[in-house]
Amino acid sequence: MRTVHTDNEQVLLSRLKEGSEGAFSGIYELYAGKIYQRLLNLLKDEDIADSILQDVFLRIWERRHQIDPEQPFKAYLFKIAENFVYDHFRKLSRDLKMQARLKRVMTELYTHSEEAVLKKEDDALLKEAIEHLPPQRRQVFTLCRVEGKSYDEAAALLGISSSTVSNHLVKATKAVREYITLANGVSLAMLLFFSKF
Repeated sequence: MRTVHTDNEQVLLSRLKEGSEGAFSGIYELYAGKIYQRLLNLLKDEDIADSILQDVFLRIWERRHQIDPEQPFKAYLFKIAENFVYDHFRKLSRDLKMQARLKRVMTELYTHSEEAVLKKEDDALLKEAIEHLPPQRRQVFTLCRVEGKSYDEAAALLGISSSTVSNHLVKATKAVREYITLANGVSLAMLLFFSKF
């Protein structure tokens, strides 16, 4: 059975397809709450749900030219969200396996003195990776990951929204991981540190 669209939704979708940011905002207002609630039910984590919600609407914007205003948009939108959730759980599963493996290796290989030396090297490498971030991302990463502030506390200090903090933090963590992975002599201790994020 075909879903019936409202005329308003079809107009918004047609304008979105043409690149209208106003139409994009209208579609966001129409569906963001429903998608977020579904994501929260599936993920049980507000920060991850918020991050995936951003990814869903970024994907809509990037693929706006492919939208067919005559087709059921809500189903399309929920399918994109569902795919992001599957990707998240697949990645989480891989990360947990990697974390277990790294913990086993670390237990077998490292002594206390080696850990002290590695921590010093890791701290320097982490500092270097953080310094390579754009200024606002560096501030968000430092506040949340280094100083342990919540998303709301960081948002209040920086005068931005919690969702913007979440977005910056996701991108900053990814950039820092990539920097450390590419650096010479990556230690297992540092990789374990980032497996917590």
